[in-house]
Amino acid sequence: MENTRAIIEQICADERASTLATLIRVLGDFDLAEDAAAAAWECALLQWPGEGVPENPRAWLIRTARNKAIDEIRRGATALRKQDEVRSFMAPESDALNFPIEKGDELGFEDDQLRLMFTCCHPALALETQVALTLRTLGGLSTEQIARAFLIPTETMAQRLVRAKQKIRKARIPYRVPEQHELPERLAAVMTVIYLIFNEAYAATSGEELIRLSVCDEALRLGRLLCERVPEQMAPRGLLALMLLHHSRRKARTSQEGSLIVLEQQDRQLWDKEQIEEGLHHLGKALGTNQADAFAVQAAIAAIHAQAPAAAETDWQQIAVLYARLFVLSPSPVVMLNHAVAVAMAFGPEEGLRLLDQLESSGALNGYHLLPAARGDLLRRLGRTVDAERAYEQALAWVGSDVERRFLEDRLAELRSRDLDLT
Repeated sequence: MENTRAIIEQICADERASTLATLIRVLGDFDLAEDAAAAAWECALLQWPGEGVPENPRAWLIRTARNKAIDEIRRGATALRKQDEVRSFMAPESDALNFPIEKGDELGFEDDQLRLMFTCCHPALALETQVALTLRTLGGLSTEQIARAFLIPTETMAQRLVRAKQKIRKARIPYRVPEQHELPERLAAVMTVIYLIFNEAYAATSGEELIRLSVCDEALRLGRLLCERVPEQMAPRGLLALMLLHHSRRKARTSQEGSLIVLEQQDRQLWDKEQIEEGLHHLGKALGTNQADAFAVQAAIAAIHAQAPAAAETDWQQIAVLYARLFVLSPSPVVMLNHAVAVAMAFGPEEGLRLLDQLESSGALNGYHLLPAARGDLLRRLGRTVDAERAYEQALAWVGSDVERRFLEDRLAELRSRDLDLT
């Protein structure tokens, strides 16, 4: 029974984004769509164990959610006001997966998730709010996970999400694919959303798994779809290249026991050569425009790792230069952290520590576990075990991922064992 429930929960999780995207697009109301979808998922948990999983789970979930939404609208005092909005939603049940595309959707997007990303990324909302709202709605990320991605308190992010929904409702922002001339101002936010979905799945900030492969695959699918829908834009190719080059290392990032394996210790024979070649192909297109954006620069960094025959042959000096360029394009303390690590690998741990000390004193990354983790690694390399232990202890206090926690605990135990051997 527990195994059956787990299977059903996984199916609902896999279908969550596509189901919710369709409901939001047609209903035009985030809260109503989310409530109806949640009710449908509860029905699935109750009915499918006895009746069996339907042949088309998504169609079943949408049909059930539609009925829940219709019941809610009919019960509510806003039925007349919403009548036009839900007319298409009350079409025959057999048409549940073939809703008409609204007027003005000249590009004819068939993918509701990508369509909704564009509608969420409306210029009336602040860029960070656009990204956060889409991550919450389509990415399935919790408010806490999104807050960690933006390095802000969870309560602050929760307030932003509430205000965003209210603004969409009050301003009656249309749920439609933007026209051709409107795409550039929304493309950056859509790309950021896709990457953050991928990044949270590729290096989960919480939970027992480091990599959520199904979510990574979904982000890659959306990235490819975006490249197809706006072929004249090269920026999405840089994004797709970045995701492919990172994802190519997925099989080598953890051991069979689920332990984290750092880049320099990974078995490069396990890296996916086809994905590396595809990533390099898209990167070449993105860099060929001489207008490489932050995603293309990050992809160029990943390409250096992908093309190095061995960890010792990595061109860290070039990586340090690229991180300096990335900081110009996208200044952030996380980029500064990565630049400091690259400098340490290229010019020695002391140089890296000097930059990390400056970053730590600024307070910009308080609560971000990778800062003390990086500091601990450089101190360990220098043989300063006591200081390294303190740094790893701080990283453990801030880490959220169980896999990364075990890795840090192992490093700390290794240092303490070394101390005992010396006494």
